Amino acid sequence: MRIIELTEETRSNLLDSLLKRSPNSYGQYEQTVNEIVASVREEKDKALFALTQKFDQCDINRENIRVTKEEIAKAYTQIDPEFVTVMKHSAANITAFHEKQMHNSWILPKEDGTILGQKITPIEISGVYVPGGKAAYPSSVLMNVLPAKVAGVSRIIMTTPPDASGEINPGTLVAADIAGVDEIYKAGGAQAIAAMAFGTESIPKVDKITGPGNIFVALAKKACFGHVSIDSIAGPSEILVLADETANPRYVAADLLSQAEHDELASAILITTSRELAQKVSKETERFISQLSRGDIISKSLENYGYILVAENMEQAVEAANEIASEHLEILTADPYQVMTKIKHAGAIFLGEYSSEPLGDYFAGPNHILPTNGTARFFSPLNVDDFLKKTSIISYSRDALSKVHKEIELFAEKEGLTAHANSIKVRFE
Repeated sequence: MRIIELTEETRSNLLDSLLKRSPNSYGQYEQTVNEIVASVREEKDKALFALTQKFDQCDINRENIRVTKEEIAKAYTQIDPEFVTVMKHSAANITAFHEKQMHNSWILPKEDGTILGQKITPIEISGVYVPGGKAAYPSSVLMNVLPAKVAGVSRIIMTTPPDASGEINPGTLVAADIAGVDEIYKAGGAQAIAAMAFGTESIPKVDKITGPGNIFVALAKKACFGHVSIDSIAGPSEILVLADETANPRYVAADLLSQAEHDELASAILITTSRELAQKVSKETERFISQLSRGDIISKSLENYGYILVAENMEQAVEAANEIASEHLEILTADPYQVMTKIKHAGAIFLGEYSSEPLGDYFAGPNHILPTNGTARFFSPLNVDDFLKKTSIISYSRDALSKVHKEIELFAEKEGLTAHANSIKVRFE
């Protein structure tokens, strides 16, 4: 990995480079995606089936688009029973963590006759998109579905692309069954997003779409936003490690590569106060790459977006980390908890040498659907709140309103909205 001194110039250049990976930078695909969305919106199943044949070489129709109970039962026989047990353990951890995020409705009555409150209601139908092929990750099924289940969403549907023979990845089906998905449909790509956003004869319209996907899926979610809620328009995966001279270079290198293997656009960055550590980590990454199955992808990822930045001190390192606002942030320092207090922007923070990033991907419980491309400055991980609506409650007695009606009328009149003022005034004529 390249080793660079951390300066204002190198930090600025790095940020410019990372931002180019955003889905918002792939405008050349937008017209294609918009055409797909429009065709599904207008022709519904007809377009969905034709596009599935075109892109997945699979003959899907109204009779076979929905996954059956028999197909789910078959999936259980196709995967390692120990893996099923692990998924159930992971699901329990994810559920327990997200249950802590739940809020209750509340009512606040006052003696003057005023009643204010907030009613919390889950959305009715949630849609989850799950990629197929090499990008089929059962962990993402658990992470997208279980917060919705905890929130109380009554109907959860899932779409995922079939292979040419109409089969779905068995791990995906088992994860969906464990998580409690109600309906699974064989549809992928931008056409599946459009089907969930607008509804077809086979696939119901949903209130919110979550889940990862390629650039076409990301742009389709962007195009449908407003007709339906979405989680985010996610960019490629990223990891940033903050480390001092106490860090184990082998651990650091292994953690950087855990994200670099996702794809050639993934970013892996180490910011350290130790040049000696920087050099050791660079050597360790070379050793690991020769041993790992996705070594070619890792090499290209590091060539494109892999950096080791040497900072003058931890204050400078933390400042750069806050500006990058990484999806995953590991802190491997003598006192990681003290450094954490200075972090303002990160999707998820991992503290200490035994809290490597894959712990969050698979097992610990916090959600691994995280903000990318610097959006951790204003977005949060997927959570229970994403599946809840908050409705305000207002009730005033005549006595309570009589004490403030002239103030309300004045406010409305100053804004030139006399009908607003009259709506209050007529009650005291």
